[in-house]
Amino acid sequence: METHFAAQVCREGVSDTGLYCDYQLDNSSVCLGEVEAACKEMASLQLPVTTLDLSADELKDLFQDSPLRLRLAEEQMIGPSLSVYRCGESIGVCNGPVLPHTGFLRAFKMLQTSPVTLSGAEDSCGVVRVMGVAFPGQREMEEWEKEQEEARRRDHRRIGKDQELFFFNDVSPGSCFFLPKGAHIYNTLTDFIKSEYRRRGFSEVVTPTLFSTSLWERSGHWEHYSENMFTVTCEPHTYALKPMNCPAHCLMFEQRVRSWRELPLRWADFGALHRNEHSGALTGLTRVRRFCQDDAHIFCTPEQLESEITSCLEFVRSVYRVFGFSFHCLLSTRPTPCLGEPALWDSAEMQLERSLEEFGEHWELNPGDGAFYGPKIDIQIRDAIGRQHQCATIQLDFQLPIRFNLEYVGSDGSMHRPVMVHRAVLGSLERMIAILAENFGGKWPFWLSPAQIMVLPIGGDSEQYAQEVARKLKEAGFMADVDDDHGATLNRKIRSAQLAQYNYVFVVGEKERGSGTVNVRTRAGKQLGQRSLEEVMASLKELQERRSNDDEF
Repeated sequence: METHFAAQVCREGVSDTGLYCDYQLDNSSVCLGEVEAACKEMASLQLPVTTLDLSADELKDLFQDSPLRLRLAEEQMIGPSLSVYRCGESIGVCNGPVLPHTGFLRAFKMLQTSPVTLSGAEDSCGVVRVMGVAFPGQREMEEWEKEQEEARRRDHRRIGKDQELFFFNDVSPGSCFFLPKGAHIYNTLTDFIKSEYRRRGFSEVVTPTLFSTSLWERSGHWEHYSENMFTVTCEPHTYALKPMNCPAHCLMFEQRVRSWRELPLRWADFGALHRNEHSGALTGLTRVRRFCQDDAHIFCTPEQLESEITSCLEFVRSVYRVFGFSFHCLLSTRPTPCLGEPALWDSAEMQLERSLEEFGEHWELNPGDGAFYGPKIDIQIRDAIGRQHQCATIQLDFQLPIRFNLEYVGSDGSMHRPVMVHRAVLGSLERMIAILAENFGGKWPFWLSPAQIMVLPIGGDSEQYAQEVARKLKEAGFMADVDDDHGATLNRKIRSAQLAQYNYVFVVGEKERGSGTVNVRTRAGKQLGQRSLEEVMASLKELQERRSNDDEF
């Protein structure tokens, strides 16, 4: 960008979606095709890429003529030095390993340019980001393009619109409106988790949405998170919509003296949460301002911690198996800086490691990426097209019990500090619905589907029988509809039901009406034949209760 377009580069790097470069260019713009051509030219020269670690003072000397670039580089410094690289005449900041020379990349595609807002930077006016991807060769780029096309086909925003699941409106930016079919998926997921809660000893609680800032000051969130909170002023007080449930659960714990005999306490909360995400970061259901989590907090003794972590991991596995997700775990350890005694961190990390070993699934160490208040286990799932998502998390918290002075009476009659565990399995329900929509490509499994059965009457007096069949199905708890369009042929009705992703089509005519049967075919077009309605309903009920992903019975 500097060599070919005389742009002033502010920052460069990589993300999950590709590479990017933030730059300023006075009274001009760049063409994406020209940027691609410049990249190919640089690649053909096989320019060597070298790196060097610089101290803070050396960094200031290097970028003395570019205050904005210096500030952004200093923000990336964690230790006493920062790596920079040189490629030809260009110098930039490097966060990871670099290729030996530019010839290792031969195919480039620039995706878009967009303005960038840098908070707290008066000199950031006119900063533009160009985003792109690079590959060793044309074959790899073509494979990526196929993957992108498949991802576009599965985009949850398109599925949500086509299936009338949800929508967004500017009257409430970043807050989803779930239509009846979307609400069915939402409530089915919630009921699924609630059924697991009953089996696993969790109790549901209900907490307020609006809290005085005194609570957030006590918990420490006001100091570190207030800019992401929605506030309401009611003179002379200021309140904030809760972005998380944990402080409210601490208030509940401290309402009376607790005994070791009560522990562990496992409290779950489906309360609505609000976070003031930047408008540019809002992306369908994956990044919203109003959402619900399958959020729970466990208060236990130090001796109970290991078994509670193991139980949480097993909870995660049982849920993800239902969806068909493969997953692996990351043990994120002590960051710098952190709060708490080193011995406490060491003990907690060892207990988490033992729980992961006992769990038996693949896990990796993620050094230094724990929360400042405690280590955590993040669970990353892999969907049907190979993308990874982080949804479930299990986090230890040393600080909130201290800030709220939480204590329980131990078996020795003395007061002790409980251990607090933050735990979510689905994470945000909104985000999980987006992931599931894209994972299944809009072809929802029967137990979760908002369009389970379409009943198609053909000829004679079969329409009345079709309505009776639909009524019985609805009374049994199924999502059933009747297509009574007299102007459409049977084949057209079947095709319409399949495109609408109904799991089953029940064709009923005079013969079925006379025998109390239905003629069943699957969404994929396989004919399961004529069966009694009672038999079919019993089979579907079993399929639903097992939360099976099968479509035959």
